[in-house]
Amino acid sequence: MSRILNFSAGPAMLPVEVLEAAKADLVDYKGSGMSIMEMSHRGKEYEAVHDEAIANLKELLGLDDAFEVLLLQGGASLQFGMIPMNFLGAGQTADYVNSGSWGSAALKQARLIGTVAVAADCEKDVPTRVPAPGDLKLTPGAAYLHLTSNETISGAQWKAFPSPNAPLVADMSSDILSRPFNAKPFSLIYAGAQKNLGPSGVTVVALRKDFAEKESKTLPTMLRYSTHIENKSMYNTPPCFSIYILTLVTRWLKAFGLERMHQQNAEKAALLYQRIDATAFYRGTARKECRSDMNVTFRLPTVELEDLFIAQASKLGMKGLKGHRSVGGVRASIYNAFPVAGVQTLVGFMADFEARNG
Repeated sequence: MSRILNFSAGPAMLPVEVLEAAKADLVDYKGSGMSIMEMSHRGKEYEAVHDEAIANLKELLGLDDAFEVLLLQGGASLQFGMIPMNFLGAGQTADYVNSGSWGSAALKQARLIGTVAVAADCEKDVPTRVPAPGDLKLTPGAAYLHLTSNETISGAQWKAFPSPNAPLVADMSSDILSRPFNAKPFSLIYAGAQKNLGPSGVTVVALRKDFAEKESKTLPTMLRYSTHIENKSMYNTPPCFSIYILTLVTRWLKAFGLERMHQQNAEKAALLYQRIDATAFYRGTARKECRSDMNVTFRLPTVELEDLFIAQASKLGMKGLKGHRSVGGVRASIYNAFPVAGVQTLVGFMADFEARNG
């Protein structure tokens, strides 16, 4: 078997060590005589997996007992609605940063629930960017401030987070646990797992207990955070296999080291940006100070050359390089599990492609 280099924005590459461990456990988990996908979520074997996933996430995020970590379903898209439904009450205003496609998606859902103020709007800016923390126009007494830490489509990433007086809420789907950061000033962090944490099907939510207490008491049971806190994320049947892989990935990340992972991610991104900046043939789409370490976006001189670049790279085993359909271009997503050698392969191909077509 020959594994490709998967540059997809998600679902993304998983560590080979994790896949091998899952393969070994798939039919007979730890001598139980059944797969992890077959066993009861109330049984001791699965409960140990579930508890370890939560403990590993709390350790990696540096969270204390003031926080709860939940393992939910519905992706970040459900959180776009759940957050304002729970925390944006009548007579309140929530601040949202519209920094790109995903920030805009969260904003649109919040507007269906209540009053929203746009703290900064750079969705249409070219080159793409996120605002500087000091540029935000904040509402006094806001219910919360929502931001998207890394815009997967535009390739722009927050390098330093703001410190508002309001509770801070962040969608970190595409860069969670790619670097150390201080999570304690946040009131709620959420992330779909399918980029850095595991496969699709599970969404990680970390929230402060005192913030959770402010939730709406009139929502259906499944839409209240307290339901999932009180039931350890097992009010309904959880996505057991996705959580099992999440446990393996967080175990792998703990062994690797988060600071070391950050250094490797920065090295991978720097290799690509150096190649992009070396000539005028490639053009990065994000401002240099906002360039993402996770999603490297760039253009070639023509759309025809971009199509040729993507097609030839695919034939060489480099898949998933086509930019999002809404913006076009090229996007190399290089999450935690993506190998340094894979980035080096792409950089070599970029030099060769330019020599032949520049």
